[in-house]
Parts: sequence; structure tokens; C-alpha cells
Amino acid sequence: MPDHVHLFAAPHQGQHSLDAWVRFWKSQFSKRSGMPGRWQTDHWDTRLRGGDSYARKWEYVRNNPVRHGLAAQPEDWPFQGELNVLPWLAP
Repeated sequence: MPDHVHLFAAPHQGQHSLDAWVRFWKSQFSKRSGMPGRWQTDHWDTRLRGGDSYARKWEYVRNNPVRHGLAAQPEDWPFQGELNVLPWLAP
């Protein structure tokens, strides 16, 4: 999406708060992309509680560009993909 980013992430618990992790990610993206960040100061997060929830959220994110008329199919959106697969592990 041109005005926001969706991330599925699994920061190590206990090392850093999610807020600190998001601030760090935003700063690193801004530095490495060469695009000074104009990030909002906050973020929206959702804790996934099960494999079914993960699959539903993944499909929602994949289809976001289609719903907004930016791509005909999810795979047509050039700014998507996985860096690492996050296997769902039940607690």
C-alpha cells in the first residue's frame, strides 16, 4: 500500500517491547531505503492467537492492494512477499 505497511513479525519476547521494536524497524528502514521516514509516532498491532487467525490476516493483507484497485491479483502487487516464513507455533 502506498501509505502504510503491514508486517508479520515475531520479536523475541522479553528482549524488547513491541513499541521499541517498531521504532527500531522504522529507523532502520528509513536509513537503508534512503527515504527519510515520515512515520506516524504510533502503530496498530494485533496479536494473532491461532493458526486460523494467522491465515485470515495473511489473506487480508495479500488482498489489500486488490481491494484498493492497485492490482488485479495479489501476486501483481510488486511490494509484497516474505522475508522469512513464520511458522505458527501454538503456545
